[in-house]
Amino acid sequence: MSEAPPFVDVHTHFVTERYVRAAREAGIGRPDGMPDWPSWSARGALALMDEARIGLSVLSVSSPGTHFGDDAAARALSREVNEFGAGLRRERPDRFGHFAALPLPDVEGALAEAAYALDVLGADGLAVETNARGVYLGDARCAPLWAELDRRGAIVFVHPTSPPGWEALTSGRPRPMMEFLFDTARAAADLVLGGVTVRHPGIRWILTHGGGALPLLAARLELFRTLFPGDGDLDVRAELGGLWYDLAGTPFPDQVPAVERAFGLDRVLYGSDSCWTPAPGVLAQVASIDAAEAPEGSTWRALTTRNARRLFSGE
Repeated sequence: MSEAPPFVDVHTHFVTERYVRAAREAGIGRPDGMPDWPSWSARGALALMDEARIGLSVLSVSSPGTHFGDDAAARALSREVNEFGAGLRRERPDRFGHFAALPLPDVEGALAEAAYALDVLGADGLAVETNARGVYLGDARCAPLWAELDRRGAIVFVHPTSPPGWEALTSGRPRPMMEFLFDTARAAADLVLGGVTVRHPGIRWILTHGGGALPLLAARLELFRTLFPGDGDLDVRAELGGLWYDLAGTPFPDQVPAVERAFGLDRVLYGSDSCWTPAPGVLAQVASIDAAEAPEGSTWRALTTRNARRLFSGE
C-alpha cells in the first residue's frame, strides 16, 4: 500500500494579540474555564503540521467566539480576525484555509460579515458556536442567516462553547472536558428537530469531536419523535447522517466506532483542535489515529482526506 496522504485538518484554531486583549477586556481571562489563553504563530503551526503530516489546516476562531456583549464591537472584532485569517490563507494557500467568524447572536451583523468573508475574502466557510450567548442554532432569529447560507451552499463549522447555566453544571472544571460534547449534541438536535436541516439542505454542517454525545442519542431522539409527535415527518437519523463529523479530541478507541455505528464513515473528517490542544496532545492523537485499524484496508488519513475533498468540492 502506498504511503497514506497528509491530513486535511478542518478543526484548527488561531488567536491574535488583539483578539485575546479584547476578550480579557471583556472579563474573559479563563476562556470556558481553561487555565489561560493559548499562544499561536503561523511558524509554530506549520512546524506542527509538518511533524504530524497535516497538509492543510482550515483555521478558525474557537470559543468564546467574537461577541462579548456589544454588537458593534463584535462586528469590528469579527472583521479584524477574518482579515487576519484571510491573509494567512492568501500567503500560504497550499497550507492554510479559513472559516470566517460571525458576530452572532447579531444576525444582521452575521449576514453582512458572511457576505464579506465569502465574496471579498474568499473564505472556505463560516464558523459559529453551538450557542451564541444562549441563542441556539435552531432559534427562529437565525432563520435569515441560514436561508442566505443555504442559497450560497456554504460550509458552516459548528464549534462548541459553554452552555447557559454552566456555573451549576461544571463544579469549576473546564467546560471543554464534558460540556462541549453535550452542547454539540444539543445544537445538532436543535438544528434537526427544529427543521433547519430540512429547510436548508444546501448548508454543509460540520460538527466537532465526533458529534460529542450525539451518536449515543440519535436513536433516543428518533424514539421521542415517534412516540411524542410534534416535529413532523422527520427521519432524525437520516438528517444527522447528512452532517459532517470531525475526529478532534479522543477518536479512539470509543468515539469513532460510535460514529460509524450511528452515521457511517462517509462524512468523517480529521480535526486536531490545535492550538487549544497543545502540540504533544495533537501528536498523541495523530499516533492513535495512525495506529487504529481502518475499514476496507484503507487508512484513516486516506479516508478522511477523501471525505474532505468531497466536502470542499460540494459533492
